[in-house]
Amino acid sequence: MRMTPWIAAFAAILWLTGCASSSPPASRYTLPAGELAGDTAGVDAEHLLLVRPPQLARFLDVEGIVYQLDDITLVEAREHRWAEPLSNQLERGLRDRLAASLADTRVVLAEGERGDADGYRLQVDIDRFQGRANGLAVAGGRWQLRDGDGELLAVKNFTVENKLEADGYPALVRALSRSWDGVADEIAAEIKRLR
Repeated sequence: MRMTPWIAAFAAILWLTGCASSSPPASRYTLPAGELAGDTAGVDAEHLLLVRPPQLARFLDVEGIVYQLDDITLVEAREHRWAEPLSNQLERGLRDRLAASLADTRVVLAEGERGDADGYRLQVDIDRFQGRANGLAVAGGRWQLRDGDGELLAVKNFTVENKLEADGYPALVRALSRSWDGVADEIAAEIKRLR
């Protein structure tokens, strides 16, 4: 079968358009797993801490890493994305860091409205988890701790900032991870103080 010149030209244009519009695949990132010393407490632990999944502000609950250009402008990266939902990574990191910091406490994920008269319940709301144009990575929001009966024991706002050690998204992700570790350390210190 012979192609007419206009069909050949049209096919060539489609092929060139496809080549020109293809973009490189997005880079995917995960928060680094911390190297935490010590074992997590088992079922015989003296205390129980139920951690609810962190609640992200809507603009953070996206696939792309968020970057703040100025005091009011946020952008979601198109080619630099989280490898899995950010809330899952933050939950896992918080749970692991608290378990390592609170050696006498069994730290578990709270499921539903489960209450335990002997345990604390932790809720963390995150309204900042982004890089800034000034070279800082910030984690900010509010956490609250309740006892098993639902009585409020503590509520605190938090802001933890870390300077990027280099340019680029890998450095930003590492700095965000250090900021999140700082939040977990603050929470662990307050829980120890309340006992």
